[in-house]
Amino acid sequence: MKNKSTQREEGTIIESLPSTTFKVKMDDGREVLAHLSGRLRRFHIRILVGDRVSVETSSYDRSRGRIIYRN
Repeated sequence: MKNKSTQREEGTIIESLPSTTFKVKMDDGREVLAHLSGRLRRFHIRILVGDRVSVETSSYDRSRGRIIYRN
């Protein structure tokens, strides 16, 4: 069951950090600290600087998120 308090947004990877964490510049201009979802880790999906991604953020803390799809 999907949680209603999450929002899905698009952004671009601007920096790669340790332990599968990335800085993502969202389309509205803000920066989000995001980690890879379990499915992307499981299938070894490579995320590089400059890639377009879909990020799921919580309505409680919009500065952190989870990368759920690489476009």
